[in-house]
Amino acid sequence: MLDKSIKELIKKNKKSYKQVLSMIKKYDKIVIFRHEMPDYDALGTQMGLATWLKENFKEKEIHVTGQNHVCFTPRLYPYMEEMEDAWFDNNEFLAIVVDTGNTARISDKRYQKAKNIIKIDHHPNKEPYGDIVIVNDELASCAELVANMLVYFNKKLSKEAAHYFYSGIAGDSGRFLYNSTSAHTFAIAQILIETGFNLSKDVYQKMYQKNIDDLKVTAYVLNDFKVSKAGVAYYVLPSDIQEKLKITTERGKENVNLFANIEGINAWCSITEDPKEGLWRVSIRSKETPINGVAQMFEGGGHDQASGCKLHDIKDLPKLIAELDKLFIK
Repeated sequence: MLDKSIKELIKKNKKSYKQVLSMIKKYDKIVIFRHEMPDYDALGTQMGLATWLKENFKEKEIHVTGQNHVCFTPRLYPYMEEMEDAWFDNNEFLAIVVDTGNTARISDKRYQKAKNIIKIDHHPNKEPYGDIVIVNDELASCAELVANMLVYFNKKLSKEAAHYFYSGIAGDSGRFLYNSTSAHTFAIAQILIETGFNLSKDVYQKMYQKNIDDLKVTAYVLNDFKVSKAGVAYYVLPSDIQEKLKITTERGKENVNLFANIEGINAWCSITEDPKEGLWRVSIRSKETPINGVAQMFEGGGHDQASGCKLHDIKDLPKLIAELDKLFIK
């Protein structure tokens, strides 16, 4: 018996789900795309959907593409495929883009060569690209949206596919701690767990594995962070410090949630220099107050309690902190 929340979302998206299934059946070649600098949800949703497609449509050619992750690959997710440009020249393929709000963030731009494009996402629908668009921004993760769709399709869901989806849900819900976590999040997680994968061995151990060098990064953050008068905590990782700590730009935000659940801290940020792009990448989190409006002021956006943006000059950091402070000054 399906949970009420699952039934309600299926009812809401039923027409679009049917269109997606029809499109999947139509194409012999399908490529799953997601956003650059991928996180658990992007990779978990991408690999979960690709695995499900391969299991249920064995006659079709299914591919995954985009950047690998510096830590999660291959610890938790397999390496992405290195596909030749020539493969995309014949546009007789379907592109399914997951967990990506706007086209600028799609990791592999060859999605544009697809004959049809499907967008499935849980971010605010600022750019409704694609021939079929399914967006539910009230959900904690894209993984739970795609899993809901697969429940409706009622085909085989293996342990392998399920553990990928679960990792996406756990990652984007902050292990079910964020306010975006709902009855639907738990109901979908239950269905995934019931496939029989090992929750600790297959997911959590791989997600949160650390080494001695990682402890040094944490030590640096704890020794160098600052807190504004309004309770905004933040730490800055210039490129020379990243080199000293032996981390990449993509890993700069890994310690941002050290400041969650600390009394007196209302929001927290990581500010990481990206020398390749000539900017600073910012990840912002909060306990309850929506911070995505501030992120939008600095060329970003995201969810109420989890957003990102960028600074073109570190001199703009005080402006960012000042805008966040306004949210908490009574």
